[in-house]
Amino acid sequence: MSNNQKSNIQRRDFLKFTGLSATAFILGIPSVKADEPALISNLSNLEDAFNLNPYVLIERSGKITLFNTKPEMGQGTYQSIPAIIAEELELSPGQYTVQQTGGEKRFGPLQFSGGSYSVRGSYHDLRKVGAAAREMLLTAAARQWNVPESECYAQDAKIFHHPSGKSLGYGDLVETASKLDAPQNPRLKDPADFKMLGKSVQRADIPLKISGRAVFGIDVEVPGMVYASVERCPVFGAALKGFDKKMALKVAGVEQVLEVVREYGTYKSTGVAVVAKNYWAALKGRKALKVEWDFKGNEKFNSTDYAQSLRELAKTEGLVDHTSGDFDKVYAETNQKLEALYETPFVSHSPLEAMNCTAHWKDEKTLEVWTSTQVPGDVMETLRGRFGLKEENVTVHTCFNGGGFGRRLALDFILEAVDLAKTIKKPVKVLWTREDDTQQGPFRPLTFSALKGALSSDGKLLALQHKVISPTVSAFLEPERDKSKPDGTMTEGISSQAYEIPNMKNLFVLADVHIPLGYWRSVTSSTLAFAHECFIDELAHQAGKDPLQFRMDMLTKDSDTKRVLQKLREVSGWDKPLPPGRGRGIAQWDFFAGLAGHVVEVSKTSDNAVKIDKVYAVIDLGTVVNPDNVKAQVEGGIVMGITAAIKNGITFANGQTEQSNFHDNPIMRMSEMPQIEVHILAEGGDKIKGVGEPGLPPVAAALANAVFAATGKRIRKLPFDPEAL
Repeated sequence: MSNNQKSNIQRRDFLKFTGLSATAFILGIPSVKADEPALISNLSNLEDAFNLNPYVLIERSGKITLFNTKPEMGQGTYQSIPAIIAEELELSPGQYTVQQTGGEKRFGPLQFSGGSYSVRGSYHDLRKVGAAAREMLLTAAARQWNVPESECYAQDAKIFHHPSGKSLGYGDLVETASKLDAPQNPRLKDPADFKMLGKSVQRADIPLKISGRAVFGIDVEVPGMVYASVERCPVFGAALKGFDKKMALKVAGVEQVLEVVREYGTYKSTGVAVVAKNYWAALKGRKALKVEWDFKGNEKFNSTDYAQSLRELAKTEGLVDHTSGDFDKVYAETNQKLEALYETPFVSHSPLEAMNCTAHWKDEKTLEVWTSTQVPGDVMETLRGRFGLKEENVTVHTCFNGGGFGRRLALDFILEAVDLAKTIKKPVKVLWTREDDTQQGPFRPLTFSALKGALSSDGKLLALQHKVISPTVSAFLEPERDKSKPDGTMTEGISSQAYEIPNMKNLFVLADVHIPLGYWRSVTSSTLAFAHECFIDELAHQAGKDPLQFRMDMLTKDSDTKRVLQKLREVSGWDKPLPPGRGRGIAQWDFFAGLAGHVVEVSKTSDNAVKIDKVYAVIDLGTVVNPDNVKAQVEGGIVMGITAAIKNGITFANGQTEQSNFHDNPIMRMSEMPQIEVHILAEGGDKIKGVGEPGLPPVAAALANAVFAATGKRIRKLPFDPEAL
């Protein structure tokens, strides 16, 4: 059982549990930086070993534990990360348990889930960890039997001697193996011999979740725990003037009412926390508060005026992010031109598990935290630095995440709970309501794109300019960022497309805003791909060319993008005409996380409405760990992408968020879902790409292009209502 099943063994107490009769064999990758070569180490002294960052622990009893550094938030890391080690170590799924790490220094700096990096950033190193353990166990067995190592092989947590058929379990060999030097370049298995990797293996977290045994942050209960609900100002940028707590304290169960500060990067706001014996009392007491705020003029902020300011900024030149050829000259000299402005809204993350954290100061220097986070490494490092604590005095329990999508990269809700627990000197669980989650941010930035294109007389794209007008997440997370330079995060992917366009110019215009912003699934690609790929379609239409063929004509060289589009043409039946009243659209996007493309089919249901019928998705991966995980992730990305395209985003009036819950900030329902067909390009080899995010960016563009194909109406602003075009 894992720590998510309430059976966590504190690693510093390990020797107390194993005693003198147990021996353990530990391997890990104590690399300090992601780009440093991995070092595989083992130590027979357990106390020293636990100062490393072990991934594999084998006890003499035969129990095997694999450590997972990538928090599980629905993307499948609870299965995929341990499976990479287990494959090389010759373990079957039922032969090991999984332990989630909690930011301990010995596990290295890559303890996070984000950026579609979990598998692609760990795959090669973790294979080496498993292979090294296997080779050391083989050597130990060969020496014990006094036979050539070449006559031995590993299978199902045992070492076998082929000629005699005798075998020893891994637990029988750990004492000898632990005294060997770990091979730095162990022999890896031939992928053709894989038993788990590349196969749709059952995920270990699914039975836990459907049975209710999985522990999410919101499920945590600690002896003596109290609950807190925090009233935060609905107007961003305001200040707390004062509050009357008398009525709140009259609510049965309410114990204290006090101030607490929320910190999100450079954004700070003071709220009022109601602490009670149970959550209902805390919430009821919060509603009874009388709070006075100083809005500081921020109550005048609204989405309508702010969006108009971006339209005005679109007329300015902006900062050059990338240039090739001479766009200005070619555009000025070309007769066939096109311009368009695309708009996308603020969007909330809205994971189904609202933000929460339980914190307990056992004394002034000993802290324990339970939370659903994407970044346990950051949590540990921040808590140690903020409070001057030793690592051995901080314990972070990384629980299952009920969705993240970038929201749980932030630590604001964790620091809020830790500060509150320190003040009240009791373990406290701070729970955000759904309304808190929806209204308090951070949000995906509202992003506009102004595009220009020039075509030759024979319909070839000669020049393209993409100008991004947007606030920047960095304004909140990187206070020292130089605003005189373009923010590459806000222009990501534009310059990395494989299209062979001789003259390009990409620009960035900063639109400052005081609303807290955060990274949303696929980051800025979720907005830029919509504008970029829709504009490519507009250019194809002006050139009188088929949208897919127009793209292929810009891909004369071999590329992953070309292969994705070719596969989409094949699986979608692109070249077969659709019946009247139906349309299909195409889009692709290649960015930091990976590459995927979609074809969307829609049908007219009336003069002003269309129905989304089907989505064909192709994702380029190279190496695949679990195809079922890949398909689920691509499907999830499509759901989020369509939701952001056709459901209302976040808007502001009187300085505050207008939406509050799923009734007015909805996600797609099952009855609205189109059929989805996912195809994986997996040729193997060393190439490995991300999965969690690439399925999202192209879908809005492919949908909008399909709407045009079916109705002749261009979609340049999101969200749009497919039933009221």
